[in-house]
Amino acid sequence: MITAKASADSAVPSVHDTAVATGVPEREEPEWPWKDAPIRALVQRIHQLQAERAQAFRRLEEGHLQYLRSGPPYDFPRYRSTVHEVTQAFAAASREVLAVEAELSGPRGQPLLASHVRSLQQLEQTRLATVALLQLMGTPELTGQEDTLETHQLKMKVIKTMEAISEVLQDLRFDAESAE
Repeated sequence: MITAKASADSAVPSVHDTAVATGVPEREEPEWPWKDAPIRALVQRIHQLQAERAQAFRRLEEGHLQYLRSGPPYDFPRYRSTVHEVTQAFAAASREVLAVEAELSGPRGQPLLASHVRSLQQLEQTRLATVALLQLMGTPELTGQEDTLETHQLKMKVIKTMEAISEVLQDLRFDAESAE
């Protein structure tokens, strides 16, 4: 059993002791700003995140077009940097979307709204994977091997996925109004 004296004599300082000794405050997990927000605000935030995703897709497309126009020799480091930035933007949006889904399915008791958010997340993953494949197929190294039928099918898949995303967003908005 560890006594208070043994704990005090311990060679390993606690986080609190380290914070006091160094003058650096303890790191607290920031509180999620949407915790007590009305459902309407959560749905608005989902729409804002979708706008951020749309902007990230535009940056990705623009970066790919710049890459294609840059060569030969092609400016791959710049394109890689753009892909990295866009990936970070998508990851941040996804984390927040998943947090909203958890809030709706858990404390808010809104399984229908949570399922819409989950569907939205899955559709966005499909869209991103398909767009990435299309960009890969459009790289100069593979242009000679381009399968126009497959490219057309992938473009149609992106369009259908975007239509499905719009429908889910409409359903989310409508069902959120009914839930309040």
